[in-house]
Amino acid sequence: MFNSIHGIVSGKDGEAVFILSGDIEWEITMPVNDMQTLLLNGECRVFTWLYHRDDQMKLFGFCNESRRNTFLELIKVEGIGPKGAIKIMGGISQDDLEKALESGDLARLEAVPGLGKKTAQKMLLSLKGKLVQIQPVDIVSPYNELVEALVGMGYDRRQAAQALARAESSVAFDLPADEKEKLIFKEAILNLSGA
Repeated sequence: MFNSIHGIVSGKDGEAVFILSGDIEWEITMPVNDMQTLLLNGECRVFTWLYHRDDQMKLFGFCNESRRNTFLELIKVEGIGPKGAIKIMGGISQDDLEKALESGDLARLEAVPGLGKKTAQKMLLSLKGKLVQIQPVDIVSPYNELVEALVGMGYDRRQAAQALARAESSVAFDLPADEKEKLIFKEAILNLSGA
């Protein structure tokens, strides 16, 4: 419904920021560390997500699309709702969260305020490999789609990208593009399965 709101930061209060956009002042709940990037009376663009239930509507905001994607992944984890996700994101930086999930650092996750051992374990199981940002091999390359296909099959995103890069080096360059893509995909699967 709303992708982002552009306007002037008119105030901050706890986990809420107020953004004046035209004649409308929006109240947006944000992670504390995202709010800190916004200057009072400064111009900003906040990426949003609307939470809607029978009894309430709440707008959540993030400093960039990557942070919003992290929030959307967190709320998929059993036991983490929108408020919990905002609190978790406010208690750990994006880099630290990604590193903790990729390395399986349960102790680091448990140190986040409001995050217990069971929920931290669920996060590790649900989110490993999902938050890491993979740089595309080439902007017009089909490899991004292949990475997504491998992730959909249950493989780790980083390992899938690495397997595709290795597979590319073993496939003949003079093949038609679609045939080359199929061979790279097949070779990557063999690589990931340890065959």
